[in-house]
Amino acid sequence: MAQIIDGNRIARSIRSQIRRQAKQLGLTPGLAVVQIGSDPSSTIYVNHKEKDCHRVNFYSEVHRLPADINQNDVLDLIAGLNQSDKIDGIITQMPTPEHIDGQTVINAIKPGKDVDALGTISQGNLLIGRHQIAPCTPTGIIRLIDEIGVKVEGKRAVCLGRSTLVGKPIGLLLMERQATITYCHSRTVDLTAETSQADILVVAAGRPQMITAEMIKPGAVVIDVGINRVGTELVGDVDFEAVSAVAGAITPVPGGVGPMTRAILLENTLKLAVENRSPAS
Repeated sequence: MAQIIDGNRIARSIRSQIRRQAKQLGLTPGLAVVQIGSDPSSTIYVNHKEKDCHRVNFYSEVHRLPADINQNDVLDLIAGLNQSDKIDGIITQMPTPEHIDGQTVINAIKPGKDVDALGTISQGNLLIGRHQIAPCTPTGIIRLIDEIGVKVEGKRAVCLGRSTLVGKPIGLLLMERQATITYCHSRTVDLTAETSQADILVVAAGRPQMITAEMIKPGAVVIDVGINRVGTELVGDVDFEAVSAVAGAITPVPGGVGPMTRAILLENTLKLAVENRSPAS
């Protein structure tokens, strides 16, 4: 039976460290969250982020904008947050309404406040290995793997999904740790042949329970990024019960990657606060 990687427990530990570090440094880091529209899932995520800030004594601003807002008005808000001395990190909750170009909004965030590292400059720095911070979800995944003591160097890692939010950056971060990377996606021929070779499998495909036991290498580390509502249940992209019988370690859904994403958001905010408020900045 696989080891269950408890993201909630690890995230609590990270928050405690952040709270202590900020207090020792005499800092009150500030995080601004911009939500456009009232998507129920987005509202839940934004509320969680606001509560997390209060838990670690960060300053928090949540800007809830109407779904029909003009894109230029959103960019004006971002410009103001870029200039605010209270704000060290800015994040735009995705997805945005169709008439809003989400990447344009993200790119309007000053690189020094791009707390989820999804802007073009931040992504470019990640690609060439000159990043101060990396996207929150992939960074959280690396921390989960570290927590269970798995040595990444020399391992074969398969990333199922190629988004800029998770798939592409997690591959780059694993490659930095000297893993051999394979990217898979909707056009991959014989997906099972690829996933069954993975020592580390990261699944971010958005299809409920698509990864089954026969697709897993015995003893593999399986990181399930997906969260899907099926009836009244939340399930991942991995068939948790079946895969748990084969894998060496696995993240649950919920309670695995999600809490880590939010914890790393706070950690990135603290790192940016230290950088933004240093005498040389």
